[in-house]
This record gives sequence, C-alpha cells and structure tokens, in this order.
Amino acid sequence: MQTTLQASVRFDGVALHSGEAVSLCVHPAAADTGIVFERTDLGGSVANRQVRVAPASLIEANLCTRVGNETGVTVSTIEHLMAALAGCGIHNARIELDGPEVPILDGSARPFVAAFVATGTRSLGAPLRAIRVLRPVEVRMGDAWARLEPADRLSIAFEIDFPDAAIGHQQLELELCNGTFVRELSDCRTFCRQADVDFMRANGLALGGTYENAVVVEGADVLSPGGLRRDNEPVRHKMLDAMGDLAVAGAPILGRYVGHRAGHTLTGRLVRALLADPLAWDWVVVDGEQAHSLPGAGVCAEDLAPAA
Repeated sequence: MQTTLQASVRFDGVALHSGEAVSLCVHPAAADTGIVFERTDLGGSVANRQVRVAPASLIEANLCTRVGNETGVTVSTIEHLMAALAGCGIHNARIELDGPEVPILDGSARPFVAAFVATGTRSLGAPLRAIRVLRPVEVRMGDAWARLEPADRLSIAFEIDFPDAAIGHQQLELELCNGTFVRELSDCRTFCRQADVDFMRANGLALGGTYENAVVVEGADVLSPGGLRRDNEPVRHKMLDAMGDLAVAGAPILGRYVGHRAGHTLTGRLVRALLADPLAWDWVVVDGEQAHSLPGAGVCAEDLAPAA
C-alpha cells in the first residue's frame, strides 16, 4: 500500500552552494501525489511554483540532483531527502521550500530519516506499483558507468577509486530491504577533497559547505572533526546518492543497480534510459510478500545508527 507521513516535519539549515538560510517542511499527501516540491519564496499560482519529482523533470547539474518545471522553477540538492523518503517507504509528500535548494543539514540523510521515523507513516489504502527491471540497461560517461539489472528486490553495488589515501579504492554491495538503508547508509556524509573545496569556493560554489556537513580529505588525512563515521563512509555515501537518484523514477525499483565511478548525472540518465525502453521494464502491483522486501518495510527507531 502507498504511504505518507503521519504529520508534517520541518527542517531549518543552509543551502550547500549558496550558503543561504533555508527552511523546508515535508507535509503528508494523498495517494498518487508522488513527491512534489512547492517553492514558497516565489509568487504566482501554486501550480506554477510546484515541481513534481519525475524523470521528465530532471535537469542535469554538476554536484547535485536538480528538478524543474515548465515555468523554469527549479529545486536543487534533492538527493539526500529523496533517499530518506525512499528509504523510509514514503511514497507521497508535499514539500514546501523557501528557496531553490534543499538544506544540506549534516551532509547525510540521517536528520531526515530520524524525523520521519519519529513522526511515523500511515497507509493510504491505495495499491502501490513498482518498476520491475526486465533486462539490463547501461549508460556510460568516459570510464564511469551505471547499470540496472533484473532482480527480485532493490540492491545497490558501488565502486569508487580515488588517489587520496583517505579514500582509495572502495567497493560495497547491499540489498536495500527491511531497513538496510536506514541502518547502513543513511548516516554517511557527502565527501570531497580539500582541493575541490578550494576550487568550488573560488567559483562561488559550496559556500554553505563546512567540515561539519561534509567529509573533507587531503591525501591520507581526514580534515573533518571526528574523522569518518564508518571506515568506508565515502562509498556508502555514493550508494545513498544512488538511492535518492533512483527514487526520481517515481516508484520503487525492483532491480540491481551497479555503479562504477557514477554520479548524479549518470544515474539520472540511467533512470531515463530504463523508462524509455518498453522492453526493459514493466509495472507490477506490489503484493504482501514484495512489500516486506521494500527499503522502508519495518523501519523503526532502533535501525538508526547513533549520531556521530
């Protein structure tokens, strides 16, 4: 069955790229609403201020996931929030936002997840459809690639390779069922190299980034206070990002995602490539057995990792 939140939840923080203060409120929504953003800082009709999250609304952007509508209204850096919604099994929500970018909070999905788990969800009594992958679909950019393969439930396999010894080569695969996302991935923060920070700041980007909302490394050193939350936090965060980007499909995906040096752009292209091929997927109505294997099934407060 489709679900939504029991009650509204508010988040206050800063936008990663502009550094400006921003507030966001996630409200319950009716069945078949999907995930819809509303920019409350803009004038005009409500319809013109709204952006529905869907593959058709994706706008390719560096360093984040961005969606927009036909009137030019955009919302950026939605990936951590989308991952939290998908990981908690929330299919419908209306999200008010007083700026063009979702707040970065601590750089992970954990603050969103913690609030959603505390608030709880409710069934809307409407059947839930999922996207079942029928045959492999792959997209490439240089030496980076991403692929979706048939599987009975969602799993994510990811591999990264960085010259910095603090990151290096990392590889991990997880089945994202029964709270695995909440337990294993939700607390893992975005990461970058100090050289990347310097470059972005010089070009007016990441003005809201700090050592508190990102893992910053330089060579073998982790510069962020407290170090890593997990030994392989970087690859886990890439899996978190993939979870959020796959959620842009608008329904749970039953399939295996494999990413090699992939990012937001590649995963967005992969979702579009899948849905553009009618022989690569079909709709299935989620039955009781399948429902128990979805990412948000049975999620509880005990699944949350302790805050670092």
